Amino acid sequence: MENQYFEIVGACRIDNDWKPFRKVVAAANENLARERVFTDIGSKHHLKRNYIKIESVNVVAGE
Repeated sequence: MENQYFEIVGACRIDNDWKPFRKVVAAANENLARERVFTDIGSKHHLKRNYIKIESVNVVAGE
């Protein structure tokens, strides 16, 4: 199965403030793209999933 690129827009809570983020990840489907963002941001900033909110997931056209 070939990977697509997804743009994920959301916010994460860092130091009592919600900081916006925008990431582009490669994944086989939308659910795996969401999981990738949860693991990347959670690991980098030591956040649990309830401190990460995903607002939208869009397929990026082209490469």
